[in-house]
Amino acid sequence: MSKRLTPQGDFAPAPFGRRMAAVLYDFLLCIALLMVTTLVYKLIMMAFIGEARLRTLSESGSLDGDPFLSTLLFCALFAFFAKFWMHAGQTLGMQVWGVRVQNPDGTALTIWQALLRFIVAIGSWLCFGAGFWWALIDKQKRGWHDIYSGTQLVHIPKRPK
Repeated sequence: MSKRLTPQGDFAPAPFGRRMAAVLYDFLLCIALLMVTTLVYKLIMMAFIGEARLRTLSESGSLDGDPFLSTLLFCALFAFFAKFWMHAGQTLGMQVWGVRVQNPDGTALTIWQALLRFIVAIGSWLCFGAGFWWALIDKQKRGWHDIYSGTQLVHIPKRPK
């Protein structure tokens, strides 16, 4: 059973502009995550094969499309989103813009929902963002990743101070 997210309530679907602002914010964080992950990977490789060998491989293009690095980056991105979605329903960008992903009953996503949402979102971007634009015409304001994972994006209003 998934945990209930707080605050609880019947929240309106998140407006499209807020969703895209959160996406942009998270995009910048993801670029930083990918850079750091790649740096750590290269440092570990250097420790095993040496700086000269790593430089030779890099300059020859042998490391372009490295399947292990690609898999590592994919897993790092998924871990980033899954952790936030399953814990509080909000990535850092979503927190800033008052957007939360949740199940219709207000509970947090499961690991399988997070994985499905992540993979379908990638597919949405590969279709020039069509899955995200879909929220503009869907009656419940859901993107493809929301529909396929059974989730919804809601706007969490700021609490009065």
